[in-house]
Amino acid sequence: MLRIRADLVDEIVAHARREHPNEACGIIAGPEGSDRPERFLPMRNAAADPDYPGLPNTRIDPETGEKIEELRFGDTFFIFDSKEWLAVHREMTAREEEPVVIYHSHTQPYSEAYPSAIDVESALEPNAHYVIIGTKDPVRHELRSYRILDGVVTEEEIDVVESYMFAHTGADDVPDRD
Repeated sequence: MLRIRADLVDEIVAHARREHPNEACGIIAGPEGSDRPERFLPMRNAAADPDYPGLPNTRIDPETGEKIEELRFGDTFFIFDSKEWLAVHREMTAREEEPVVIYHSHTQPYSEAYPSAIDVESALEPNAHYVIIGTKDPVRHELRSYRILDGVVTEEEIDVVESYMFAHTGADDVPDRD
């Protein structure tokens, strides 16, 4: 189960809405081994850059059943900017943090808030919660969380809390950090 503060969920939703129709992406870091998301780190989706060459993709049109060959850009997938990811990774290491949540949005009308094949292939953090925010509806959003390990996707419950202090988190029942 992913236990996450409401203010962090609000940050994810706001970031996804700002980036729409491109996919938003980022990390919520927390103390190593804690499984406690604390520090919101929005990242740049390099696939949304106008100079990004695109990624070949084949999909099936849900209405016609036809195979569609296309290039994927920032509105259909995300990739962390490599320089930014390196800087964030170094900063997390220096602060003794790890990526507790890796999030991104799905924006297309045909796209569910479920990991795509490319999402599964790029899930390299075995302890992370992979959160997907669906923003195809301009008013409502869909928020789902998954564990992805060795290509196996397992959906998990999300417990949104106001504070970790009173969220029955066991030995970590201490006030939130600033």
